[in-house]
Amino acid sequence: MFRMDANAVDPAKVPQRILSTGDRMPGIGLGTFGSDKYGAEEIAGAVRGALRAGYRLIDCAACYGNEAQIGPVFSEALQDGLKREELFVISKVWNDAHKPADVIASCRKSLQDLHLDYFDGYLVHWPFPNYHAPGCDGDARNPDSRPYIHEEFMETWHAVEKLTEEGLVRNPGVSNVTIPKLKLILRDARIRPVLNEMELHPSFQQGELFQFTLDHNIQPIGYCPIGSPSRPERDRSADDVNDMEMAPLAEIARRHNVHPALVCLKWAVQRGQIPIPFSVKPAQYLSNLKAVTEDPLTAGEMHMMRGLDRNARMIKGQVFLWPGAESWLDLWDVDGTIPGWTK
Repeated sequence: MFRMDANAVDPAKVPQRILSTGDRMPGIGLGTFGSDKYGAEEIAGAVRGALRAGYRLIDCAACYGNEAQIGPVFSEALQDGLKREELFVISKVWNDAHKPADVIASCRKSLQDLHLDYFDGYLVHWPFPNYHAPGCDGDARNPDSRPYIHEEFMETWHAVEKLTEEGLVRNPGVSNVTIPKLKLILRDARIRPVLNEMELHPSFQQGELFQFTLDHNIQPIGYCPIGSPSRPERDRSADDVNDMEMAPLAEIARRHNVHPALVCLKWAVQRGQIPIPFSVKPAQYLSNLKAVTEDPLTAGEMHMMRGLDRNARMIKGQVFLWPGAESWLDLWDVDGTIPGWTK
C-alpha cells in the first residue's frame, strides 16, 4: 500500500467530479507551473510531497519544462503501491506543436517524460500556434503570430481525437478558449472536449464562460485560483486587482480563521470548478487540500463571494498577439466575435 504522510488528507474525502466520460476527477489538484522561479527538481519534489499528502490530481504541461523531472516521481509512487487508476494526470500540447504530427509526437514525448502509458486529461494549451520564447518579457512579439484560424485549430483537435481513440488520452480538453471559439469547436468536433482549463478566481469569475462550459457537460478547471500573486512580471499591470486584499474575502477568512487563499479554494470547489493551486511548500499545499475537505463556506458567504467579481484577468496573453492586433483584448473575443472570423 502506498505510504502516506502521518498528517495526510484521505483522498477519499476530497470532493470528486464525474466527467462526461464517466471518469472520476479529484476536485482539487496541484499545479506544476513555475520552473522558471523554483527549478524543475524542486517542483518534482513538491509533486512527491503532494502525493504523500493526499493529492491525486497533478496538472502538467510540456512547456512547463519539468515533466522529465516529475516522471520519476510518478514511477516511484506507482512502484510504492499507488494504483495508476487513483491518479489523474493532465498534460498539454504547447503552441509550437499544433501540426497534427507534432501533436502526436508531443503527447508521446510527454508520456515518456512522465513515465505514463496514458493521460487522464490532455489539453490544447492555447487555441492558436502563436509561440513565444520561454522567459520573454511582456513586450515580446513573434511576427509569425496570427489570430485564431478555426480550420487550423480543428486539425490540431482531430489529432487529439486520434490520441483519444488510440487510448493515449482518456479525457481530451481545451484551455484559454472563449465562448465564440468553443461554440465552433463543439460544432465541428467528432469527440467533444471533456475539460476546459481557464483562469478563475474571485475577482475574475468568467460567469458566462463558466456557465456555458457547465451547460455543455464540460468540466471547468481553474488556474490562478488565488489570483496568481507570483505570476511573471510580464503579466502584471498597474490596474491589477489583488484578490487577497479584497475586504469581504478577508472578512470571510477571519470568520473561518484561515488565510484568504484558502477561502478562494473553498469557494472554487463549492462553485464547481477544479482549482489547481501551485506551491512547493508542504505546509501550504497540505493546507490547500485540507481547506476543501472541512469547514465549507455558508450560502451567505458564497453569495458574498459572487459580489467580488471585477473582470480582473491576470494572465492577459499579450505575448501571443499578432501583427495588427490592437491589444491583448483581441485574444479574448470580448465583443463576442473572433477577429478575422467571418463564417
